[in-house]
Amino acid sequence: MLALITIFCTSFVIALSGAMMPGPLLTATISETSRQGFKAGPLLILGHGFLELLLVLALVLGLAPFFQRQEVFIFTAFAGAIILAWMGVGMLRTLNNLRIDWEKKSAGSSNNLIISGILLSIANPYWTIWWASIGLGYILYSQKFGIMGILFFFLGHIIADLTWYAVVSLAVDRGRHFLTDRLYRGVIGICASFLIIFACYFAYSGFQKIFT
Repeated sequence: MLALITIFCTSFVIALSGAMMPGPLLTATISETSRQGFKAGPLLILGHGFLELLLVLALVLGLAPFFQRQEVFIFTAFAGAIILAWMGVGMLRTLNNLRIDWEKKSAGSSNNLIISGILLSIANPYWTIWWASIGLGYILYSQKFGIMGILFFFLGHIIADLTWYAVVSLAVDRGRHFLTDRLYRGVIGICASFLIIFACYFAYSGFQKIFT
């Protein structure tokens, strides 16, 4: 039992460090929470978690070698770089016109947020590379303890994601009294800049993989 608790705790900490990295999902959480309220973060993570569950099952069932292929890494790096750059530049271009409308609580639907959580995760190359390296290694270790090892690993991972994004949603939703349009634009601008930086990094990684 001690081994399972250790797997859960270390999985939680590692996942939390990854979840706190700026990316498309964080940007969407901040943006959607300002329009739809606290539910945005948990629903986005529900979609994100569903995709991760499918990926864990795929890796356990033997698809690990596919995700470790060089051509998969290169494709993921370049495709992700293009998507992240497109998102980041688009956000910067509309920055001056961004406004918080706290009255749009009913905008969108739960299903749309769940699907967005899935699509935004796929669009982030960091997510794929993390699972093909750190995540895969952890799954192989957890498998030594059977299905319970995998279960405790996944629970630690997804609870960390849910905790962080719930905190972000709560902070944005409850912070309407001090979250001004100017501050909001600043936060989104920082997030957009990080997306562009990550896009450059992943493009560089893809080229590096080609020429090595």
